[in-house]
Amino acid sequence: MSLTRRQVTTAALAAVPLAVAATGPAAAASTQGRPRERTLYIAGDSTAAQKYADAAPETGWGMALPFFLRERLFVANHAVNGRSSKSFIDEGRLDVILAAIRPGDLLLVQFGHNDSKVADPTRYTEPWTTYQDYLRQYVDGARARGARPVLATSVERRKFDAEGNAVGTHGEYPAAVRALSEEEGVALLDIQALSIALWQRLGVEETEKYFNWTATEQDNTHFNPPGAIAVARMVGAELLRRRVLVRRDVRRLGEVIPESWISWPES
Repeated sequence: MSLTRRQVTTAALAAVPLAVAATGPAAAASTQGRPRERTLYIAGDSTAAQKYADAAPETGWGMALPFFLRERLFVANHAVNGRSSKSFIDEGRLDVILAAIRPGDLLLVQFGHNDSKVADPTRYTEPWTTYQDYLRQYVDGARARGARPVLATSVERRKFDAEGNAVGTHGEYPAAVRALSEEEGVALLDIQALSIALWQRLGVEETEKYFNWTATEQDNTHFNPPGAIAVARMVGAELLRRRVLVRRDVRRLGEVIPESWISWPES
């Protein structure tokens, strides 16, 4: 389930009545003995967000995550370009998720890329204080509604030193997420550690094939389809390894996913 650009914008302004109505007991019930449909909500930034035709081939990993989840586990990708843990909340976007989320659903939270923007007070958070304080609002909000929060460290950018070693770019933010997950007893997907290890294995030249490098742009933060698929595979595998999901919830973790499965809607 991908939100259109218009839906993402209007959703931040007001909760949708139909989403609220879906939180009642009837919506949570099983149908003819089958497990009810569940939704995995993504709160995050541009690395996960839905992209549109004017941005292709840029691809958020949230666009590829449904390829690795079973049909009855839907993805509601609320990640938006340029947001931090703070600005996402200040714009009312967490409120929209919490109005729709139901018992048994999942809220996957990945911020950090934009929290470090010191010069922008609308986005900046300090790793060991305000960043953790904002992340707790996602955790507490999901738990209050019977949903399960999941924290993820930020996926790494493509950066190498002169010796060809992959270099971290997120400072103290990943460590702050790790500490918070332990303190709050929340499952952690350490995507920062996994992604930097993958970039190291691939090397300087091969990683270009995973990022949004085009004839006019050399973007070492955002992904193209192969990169988004690779990160989404990490996310799916970690959801299984951390026992957030069980084997029947995932699929294709060891299979090749065609790039042609990625699509960019017009709006």
